Parts: sequence; structure tokens; C-alpha cells
Amino acid sequence: MKYAQISRALFAMGFFVAAQAHAADTLRPQVGKPLQAAQADLQAKHYKEALVKVDEAGKVDKLTPYESYIVERMRAAAATGAGQTSTALKAYEKVVESPQMPAADKLKTYDIIARVAYAGRDYGTAAKYIAQYRDAGGTSSQTLDLLPQAMYLSGDLSGAQHALKGEVASAEKAGQKPTKMQLQLLTSIAVKQKNDTAYRQSLEQLVKYYPTPDYWQDLIARTAGAPGFSSQLDLDLYRLRMQTGTMTKASEFMEAAQLALQAGYPGEAQQYVDLGYKDKLLGVGSDAARHQRLKDMVARKIAEDKKSMAEGDKLAAQQAGGDALVSAGLNHVGYGDYQQGIALIEQGIAKGGLKKPAEAQLHLGYAQMLAGKDSAASKTLAGVKSQDGAGDVAHLMALTI
Repeated sequence: MKYAQISRALFAMGFFVAAQAHAADTLRPQVGKPLQAAQADLQAKHYKEALVKVDEAGKVDKLTPYESYIVERMRAAAATGAGQTSTALKAYEKVVESPQMPAADKLKTYDIIARVAYAGRDYGTAAKYIAQYRDAGGTSSQTLDLLPQAMYLSGDLSGAQHALKGEVASAEKAGQKPTKMQLQLLTSIAVKQKNDTAYRQSLEQLVKYYPTPDYWQDLIARTAGAPGFSSQLDLDLYRLRMQTGTMTKASEFMEAAQLALQAGYPGEAQQYVDLGYKDKLLGVGSDAARHQRLKDMVARKIAEDKKSMAEGDKLAAQQAGGDALVSAGLNHVGYGDYQQGIALIEQGIAKGGLKKPAEAQLHLGYAQMLAGKDSAASKTLAGVKSQDGAGDVAHLMALTI
């Protein structure tokens, strides 16, 4: 809020008009006369002239406590209108600390001081009085929402973080979305604190409520770069990236398709190739011929695979462990045959003897997600626990549902 707006608000709230109404009984003429003239200047928005007249009243010898109180109220209003923040704040603080101030006026005065301080970039003072306004029962969201920002800008990062987390938790509990600004401020605080865990948590909330490719790129990159993350999950990361629209380079589509082929999923490989061509990242430029060779290879692998899929499913069922069934199911998923794919993966998990049970669970959740079985997918992905990154990928996949 600008100074002129704050001054208009003061008039609307009767901040100095009400004080002048009682001046006849409590102010000596040598004090009341310049204040009355200052009142007229304030109403005419001649703030600097009003401040001169208030100063004249303030210089009268031996002001009574009430006279001092009225002078400071008027000084606060005039200095606010004149944009003299420091003078205004000193006056406001004298006013609010005065025993002459009616208890009923304190709440709105805390509000005014907070807004004047924030507008004047005195963020520490703003935070102090917003907190007092809140504690006194203030409910204006316009004022209360400034508290974490004021704390942040004054350098109180921990205080700002605590306040923001409380606001975010309250919004979520009420079934509402936290604001984008709240979450962005939390990420900024985490950066300043060099707290990677807090930064990632804030990013997760951003992709949950305000997903953008940039937020997802950052979150996926941090997940992949975490200590202990297994390179065997690279294809799972590409699955996640395809779901979040964060594949933006021809080399990424090429690598994803090649990883899918190596894993024995030509149907999935074709998805990456088709999307790369659709986005005009493949089939163009100096590597167009290389792209075409990959496309042709995928087509050949699909033709071969479809001839042997049924037999492959039977052989997988005959294996002692369930890994082959999980792989066969994921192959069906790559072709869009979600029902059969899910059934085979579930059979493989039930059979047991899995080399990487967490990855099998991840792949089941992925298949359920693609099939539109959101509730089942969320439950499955939430149950993925591992130290090699599979649990982290599952958690991110769940955020896309």
C-alpha cells in the first residue's frame, strides 16, 4: 500500500479525526490551534505543511500526556502522507505505547504501523507489528500475508520459514491450495539456507499444485543426482519425464528409445520415437538419417516381438521367480495393453523371488497410472521403499496423478 493510500485509510478509520474531536476539552489553545490547522492541511493532502504545524504544536512547553499523545498521532498521519517513514514510525510507536491510547484503537494501529513500515521497506518493524496485529486478533489477510515476506526481507529466514509452513499446512488442512508465492518463497529460503532437503520438499509442493516443466526438470535432476541413485533407473526417469513433458532434446528421445530396446520393450521405444517426431526434434537436422535408422530398428524389433509375445508370456510363467513375468507385463504396457500388463506384473510379484522387488512395485504403479487406475497407482507407488532411488521415482510419479 502506497503512502497516500495509507493516509486515506487513516481518514477512513478516524485515526486523527477522532482525536481532534476531543481536543476542545483536553488541549490548550497554543497546542490545539496549530493542530487544527494541520488537520485542514491533512484533509487537503498538504502533508508537509501539516507536518510543520504539528511540529509547532509539539514545541509548546510542558505538553501534558494527552497533548503529547495527540501531537504524535497527528505527526504520524502527516509524516505518513509525506512519505517520511522513519518519522512516521517513531510517532506511531509513541502513540501505541501511550497510556492515553484507547484499547479499542490498538488493533487498527498495529495494522497501520505494519503497513507503513512495509511500504517504507523497514521489514523488521513491519514483521514485529504484523505479529502484534495477529496476536491481538487481527484477521485481515492483506496484512497477515505480509508477515513471512517481511520476515524474509528482514533476514529472519527461520521465522519466515516457520510462518510459511504454518500457512501452507492450514491451507492444505482446509482443502485449499497454498499460494504459489508461499511455495516459491519457501524454495528461496531453502536456497539461502543451503538446505537441499527443504528445497526439494518445496519443489514437490510446487509440482503438486503449480506444475511446470521447469519445476519438474529441477526436481527430476535433483532426484537423479542424489547419492546412491541407481543408473538402472534411467529408463524409469525417462518414463517420468515423458509424463511431465520435460523431454526437450533429440538426444533424450534417442537415449530413451535405445534404453527401452535394450530392456526388451520395443513398444515403449516406439512411444519415444513417435513423440520425438511429433515434437519435430527427430527426423530433422544433420542427424535425421540417424533418427530414421533408429525408427526403422524399432519397427523391426516390434515385428519380431509381436510374433513371439504369447510364447514369451508362457515361458515367463514357467520361471521359478517372478522377474520374467514382471518384464513381460511391462512389455505389454509399452504397447498400451494395460490390463494384460498389470495382470502379468501382479503375477510376477505374487510369485516372488524377485531380484529387485521395489522396482517391480514401481513398475506396477506406473502401469496402473497409465491405465487410469489412480487410486490403485497411488497406493502402490506409496509402498515402494528402497535405498537405490526407486522409492524416490515412485514418489515423483505419484505426484503426477
